Amino acid sequence: MSLLLDTHVVLWAITGDAALGEEFLDRLRHDPDIYLSPVSLWEITIKQTAGKLAGPTDLAERVRDMGFQELPVTHVHAITAGRLPPYHRDPFDRMLVAQAVTEGLTLASRDASIAQYDVDVLKV
Repeated sequence: MSLLLDTHVVLWAITGDAALGEEFLDRLRHDPDIYLSPVSLWEITIKQTAGKLAGPTDLAERVRDMGFQELPVTHVHAITAGRLPPYHRDPFDRMLVAQAVTEGLTLASRDASIAQYDVDVLKV
């Protein structure tokens, strides 16, 4: 199963947070089918600028450089995100859901509201 990482999951992964579990962290280190959306990097930089996320000023670059496959945002993703039911108001999460649905990926997340969408979720 190919995974798209929710932003909070990739932030926990960069610190090796035990909440993810050793088996999942090991998978993140070795599985080539793990995707990272530039939406997560955008979310990180927006939240840092707003003072809602601590960390080094180059946190987005560090996350980018973790070695996950890049999943670019396409026109189809944008249209799909815009047409999702209004279960979740967070535009970053809505785009991640749209990308996962469109690309047939499983979204790795702990966000309970994401499960309201018709998307495969791996609760971490």
